[in-house]
Amino acid sequence: MDLHEALYTTRAMRRVRPDPIPADVQARILDAAIRAPSGGNQQNWRFLLVDDQSVKDRLAPLYRDSVDQLWKTVYAPFIEEAAAHPDSPEAAQMLKTQRSAQWLADHFEEVPLFLFPFCEHDPSGWSIFPAVWSAMLAARGEGVGSCLTVVLGVFHPQETLEILGVPPDEGWVLSGCVSFGYPTGRWGVAARRPAGQVTFRNRWGAGAGFDDPGPLWPPT
Repeated sequence: MDLHEALYTTRAMRRVRPDPIPADVQARILDAAIRAPSGGNQQNWRFLLVDDQSVKDRLAPLYRDSVDQLWKTVYAPFIEEAAAHPDSPEAAQMLKTQRSAQWLADHFEEVPLFLFPFCEHDPSGWSIFPAVWSAMLAARGEGVGSCLTVVLGVFHPQETLEILGVPPDEGWVLSGCVSFGYPTGRWGVAARRPAGQVTFRNRWGAGAGFDDPGPLWPPT
């Protein structure tokens, strides 16, 4: 797959089929992930794959509760604004994202594979997120959709660690949860605000020097 195609079309794909992901595909995804840079080349990471139904069944209620708390806290003002102005493009996008995220919560047990990345003594996750993104890009190359979430680590960290059997005294920090599965929808370039609108040059607020509306791939 062309590099830019992978970069432009790897977006959150939450709605997936229950079909299992072959072990060789999983191996290629993780092999690509560990090629990512890490701080000082420490490679102080561990990756825990979950496809056992009993483990997913135990995590699912925690995940659903986490998402429910998310709607009631962080995203509450955005949902209220969308409900107040349902005909605006921003509201439509917000409600679409909410429905997609809720689908993943409602169907957690049916997702074929989850990846839980851990970084040792690093609550920031700065040293492992390049590897996580590489895993998601590699999955895109295999036709596998993915979505990174952090809600379990925010709302139910200890219960999640206990279910996963993570040693409590070795400094392993849960850095997220990535769902993997063959998507039910189509790949496409995600709509975003143009880079020139969110980029400055040399000083905060100064123009970036380009104002292409984008997307710039595929080239015309």
